[in-house]
Amino acid sequence: MECISGTALRAGLAFALGLTAPAARAFDDFAIGADLSFLKQQEDAGKQFRDGVAKPALVIFKSHGYDWIRLRLFHTPAVLPNSLAYTLASAKQAKALGYKFLLDFHYADTWADPGAQPAPEAWSGLSHAQTVDSVYPYTRDVIARFRAEGALPDMVQIGNEINNGMIWPDGKDNWNNQADLLKAGARGVDSGRGDGPMPRIMLHIACGGDTAVTKWFFDNAVKSAVPFDVIGQSYYPLWQGTTADLERNLAFMAGRYPKDIIVVETAFAPYPSGGSPFPLTDAGQVQYLQELDKIVRATPNGRGRGLMWWEPTGDAYLGTPRGLFDKQLNARPALSVFDTRVAIRPIRSRSRTLTGSGWFWVEGDFPGFGLPAPGGVPDSRINMLGRRVFGFPAP
Repeated sequence: MECISGTALRAGLAFALGLTAPAARAFDDFAIGADLSFLKQQEDAGKQFRDGVAKPALVIFKSHGYDWIRLRLFHTPAVLPNSLAYTLASAKQAKALGYKFLLDFHYADTWADPGAQPAPEAWSGLSHAQTVDSVYPYTRDVIARFRAEGALPDMVQIGNEINNGMIWPDGKDNWNNQADLLKAGARGVDSGRGDGPMPRIMLHIACGGDTAVTKWFFDNAVKSAVPFDVIGQSYYPLWQGTTADLERNLAFMAGRYPKDIIVVETAFAPYPSGGSPFPLTDAGQVQYLQELDKIVRATPNGRGRGLMWWEPTGDAYLGTPRGLFDKQLNARPALSVFDTRVAIRPIRSRSRTLTGSGWFWVEGDFPGFGLPAPGGVPDSRINMLGRRVFGFPAP
């Protein structure tokens, strides 16, 4: 993944307020997300992630302020799980919990990154024109399928870490070919959405700390009239420069291109795996994520619009210590960095029914079980995310 040339949780709940799951935020708000492309496979295999107690990981992330999910898609994967059917199922689970959804087209059967962008086997040996003519209907049909099943992406990446081109050898180090492929992908998204809202188009490179390559790539994209809305950058502090390098590059992009910017891939090891600008500890991981959040939010012109942690549940699967859960699948402290985003909103409607042991509450769309409390003390309840919250009158 190297760039190779080429506010505190709101307290004092009022009588008429309840703490609920964060509402899905428009992209006009700052996006906090995670690439959870391996999550469904892990949970289907029986893994249980714990945040004090075992809960579905999507619920855990939602309860900590995460509101975007990123999912990669391979064309015809032979080993990895990220097929269309698998990715669609993951997206529907996330959408049901109110997540926004970024779909990451790899346009490959396996990993695509700056060091390798293998064409899908189905497209092997095609001419440039034939490859372009394959990208368009494939993209269109995928987006149409997501739309038909109620999981239309809110944003789409046309390729993954494509600073050296996509779909090799056709798009490798050949900007004219690359531009044709990107335009075909964007047309496919537009066609596939039907009468649904147009997903925002992201172009993603792995050059968070490299201004020179960033300039070369996006100057060419603009010159070639490639349609895109969002700049996506990978930034891993062990590989892609210092945080000062990232800060400079964010300022450069914000000044040169009228586009929103997301650090769409990041992660940081909480224990030793090489040199590091932050302590290789749980505390260091917290420090890194807080610093990254601060840097992105401070991007000039308000262009820093979010960040996404790459595979925060994937340590055991990937053999790399970069996740937000430890080896026993317990949440690490860094998972709580964005707890201040958990929303409080007025109760739209409230009903309750006395049961044998307490009160069953329904507040708008959010049910919970209320426990009677001593006189003068507000009731508590367990909401749909498994969190005990307070602020309700005694029955």
